[in-house]
Amino acid sequence: MAKLKISGPWTGVLDVELDIWTVPMLREEIARRSNCGVESINLISGGKILKDGDGSEKLIHLGLKNNSRILARRVSTEEGKALKDELMAEEERSTRLARVKAAATALAERHANGFLPVEDFNIELEDQSGQKVNFGSETDQKAIMMGLMLHANAKQLIRKGNYKDALEVLIMGEEAFSLCNPKLIEFVDNVSILQIDMVWCYFMLKDIKFLSDAGIRLARAREGIERSHGKDSSRVRILQAGCHPELALHLRLELLEGVAAYHSCKFDKAREAINSARAKYFQLQVSDEALSHVMDMGFKEREAKRALRMCHQDVCKAVDFLFEERAKRERRREEDIRRQEEIMEQKLYGMTPSKKAVNLQILKELASIGYEKELAAEALRRNENDLQKALDDLISPESNSVIQNAIESRKRKRQHKTADDAVDNLVRMGFDRTKAGAAFEAGGSLEQALIILSELETNTTVNGQPDSVTAALASEGTSSSLSNIAENQMLDTFDDGEGPEGEEDRDLEMEDELARELDGASAVSDYDLDVTKEGEAITEYLNLLETTMNSEKA
Repeated sequence: MAKLKISGPWTGVLDVELDIWTVPMLREEIARRSNCGVESINLISGGKILKDGDGSEKLIHLGLKNNSRILARRVSTEEGKALKDELMAEEERSTRLARVKAAATALAERHANGFLPVEDFNIELEDQSGQKVNFGSETDQKAIMMGLMLHANAKQLIRKGNYKDALEVLIMGEEAFSLCNPKLIEFVDNVSILQIDMVWCYFMLKDIKFLSDAGIRLARAREGIERSHGKDSSRVRILQAGCHPELALHLRLELLEGVAAYHSCKFDKAREAINSARAKYFQLQVSDEALSHVMDMGFKEREAKRALRMCHQDVCKAVDFLFEERAKRERRREEDIRRQEEIMEQKLYGMTPSKKAVNLQILKELASIGYEKELAAEALRRNENDLQKALDDLISPESNSVIQNAIESRKRKRQHKTADDAVDNLVRMGFDRTKAGAAFEAGGSLEQALIILSELETNTTVNGQPDSVTAALASEGTSSSLSNIAENQMLDTFDDGEGPEGEEDRDLEMEDELARELDGASAVSDYDLDVTKEGEAITEYLNLLETTMNSEKA
């Protein structure tokens, strides 16, 4: 039994069992002794408000111990309800942020290490030209994938104006990128763009406490941008066929540098940076005439504006850019379809003992020298995609025979599962299980079984059964694939890896949200910024600088 020292509407000492009592229990007891409602009592310990949570967390787990002091504060019922709602909203927010991080971690884990995807898509890394790239080790791949997913999620939150949550997600993304070998990400601009986005959130939140941190992050961002884009963005220009996709990004960077300088009382530096940002802002303004010309070619307003901004208002270049983007999207769509087909094929072959997918490139090599594809796939699956070991098994008559038996066993197992699932569906529709099983065996598919069972309801023979079902029922006791399950016992231990697992504890909703945010992204997505707010900020700070200069003269 521990003692808690209470002060507030009621002052005294409470004897409690810390490993049994919860915050709601403590609040209720103090409210009773204070002769007030439970909702009008707030509890504070160690400078923190004690939250109810789900009502199950014990006081001992909140850090309370013998002789802990607790301040009980009495508030109005309305204030108490408002605070409770605020705490619940904060709890919900924290839960969602934790879900985002967990989902990004799970997706990166599955897609960076060669595991057989449980989805019908695959997450892969690409460079600015759209070519797939491999970054270092599996750990590096996972770190970069996780960082990119979190950054994409944060950008969605920024577009919605939710800068507080966006900042939290960006911090997670920064942590993910920090796990990657610095040499590998030295010449990519993703981390630098993330730094700029973090400072943009600081600016939109109007929180002065971030000022010193903002200057450090902007310096890192500028260094990283210059290193990855080349001198005067020459590398980007080559990759993007002479376009200027990075202009809006540089505008935001210079504006933020100017704002940071202004609040550090470096007014000359602030004026120089903001005037440079202002010049870029005017370069990004699209004329109605140019916009009309591009839209007449069949493009929507948003994509037409983006193309004109990235092509310095050159209509011909903008149209070429848009047609090239459209062609890239079509190539990507075809590639996605091909990859989906590959994933479905890999799922048929099953997973290796370490839960990896069968390597289709190595499988093609084996198939090209005459081995039957399914046989070669099983040999690779058993041997963790080791080509030489798989060949040894295929050449050995004994091993080859074992593999063939395993394939046949798997086929029978799948046939059993297909049949059992079909019969279960028919039973759920209201049909008798025995008749449903016989009908499926006679028809060979769920659709045919339904036709047979429908005939059974309308066209009866002397025995009340249609001939096809009668025949199936007669043979059911001897060789029915629905009842004869003994052959399943022939499956070897490797068959445990037949299909992808990974369904347990998956947050499908959040994983789908992250995947959707990545879908449709292009090499220039990071530079596609609406600079309306930047324009407003430029005007505001130039006015502030003008006022400051006039004050100094006076």
